[in-house]
Amino acid sequence: MAQTLHSVFLLLCFAISYTTLAVILRTAEKTVWTNEFDSAELSCLIESISTNNPRIEWKKIKNGVPSYVYFQNKISGDLEHRARLREPANLLILNASRYDTAQYRCEVAAMDDHKPFDEILISLAVRVKPEVPRCTVPDSATVGSSAELRCLENEGFPQSQYQWYRNDEELPEDPKSSPRFLNSSYTVNQDTGTLKFHMLQKTDAGEYYCVAKNEAGQAKCGAQLMEVYDLNITAIFLKVLGGVVAGIVVIVGLCQVCKRVSCKKETDNNYKAPRHDDGVDYITADEGHFRHKSSFVI
Repeated sequence: MAQTLHSVFLLLCFAISYTTLAVILRTAEKTVWTNEFDSAELSCLIESISTNNPRIEWKKIKNGVPSYVYFQNKISGDLEHRARLREPANLLILNASRYDTAQYRCEVAAMDDHKPFDEILISLAVRVKPEVPRCTVPDSATVGSSAELRCLENEGFPQSQYQWYRNDEELPEDPKSSPRFLNSSYTVNQDTGTLKFHMLQKTDAGEYYCVAKNEAGQAKCGAQLMEVYDLNITAIFLKVLGGVVAGIVVIVGLCQVCKRVSCKKETDNNYKAPRHDDGVDYITADEGHFRHKSSFVI
C-alpha cells in the first residue's frame, strides 16, 4: 500500500513539474466578430511558461496561405499601421477592414521549457454594412397580370436580407396576415430580394422601395412608382382592328401594283411593227440584213 502511494506521489510530482515546464496557450474566443472600421482583439493567453523571454509570433492565414502579422517584435504586413501587441500576447487590430477576415495563429516558443512550443488558431470575421441596393420596379402593369420587383446588393457580409415597403409600409411575408394586404397575391424572398405579384390588383399600385440589412447595418434604394391600370377591352379591340385594316390596305395596294406590272408586260409582248404601203418589208437589225421582198417597178 505504501509503495502504491509513493508511486502515485511521484507521478503527480512529475505531472506538476512537466506542466510547469510546458508552454500552454488558450484563448477567450475561438471566433471573433467585429464590424468594419471597428477594433477587434484576438486573445492569446499564456497559461503556463517557464522561459522569461519567449518568442511570440502571429500569422494570418488567408486562403490557406500564411503571412507574418507580428514577427521579431514588430507588426508587419497589411496590419503594420493598424495593429499592436498587448501583454502578454494578445493582438489588437484597429480600424478593421473586410480584408482582415481570415484565420490568425498565435505561436509561442520557449526554449527553456520541457514543451518548448504551442500554438492556437483564432478566426476573425469582419461584418460589412450593405451598400445601396439596386432596385427594379415596373412603371406600370394591368390588373390581373403578373409583375416581379427585384432588389440586390453585393457588398454586405454576412449576406444581406431584403425587405420591401409600399408607401412606407412594410410588406409582410404572408399578405393574408395583414388586413392592408389581404387582397394582394404575392410571394417575397428575403434571401434573394425578389417580390413577385401573381395577379395584380388596383390596390397594389404605389411607391415601392427595398431595404437591405445585416448585423452591420442597412441601406435602402429610392422609392419608385408602380401604377396598375384596368384592362381596357375596347382599346385593345380597336388596336387589333386598326392593325387588321392596315394589313388589308397594304395587301390591296400590293395587288394593284402587281396587276399594273403584269398588264404592262402583256402589252409589250403583243406589240407588232407597223406595215408600210411602199411594198417594202422593213426588218429590224437583229432579224438579219436588209433584203427586197418585191422588185421595183419603173
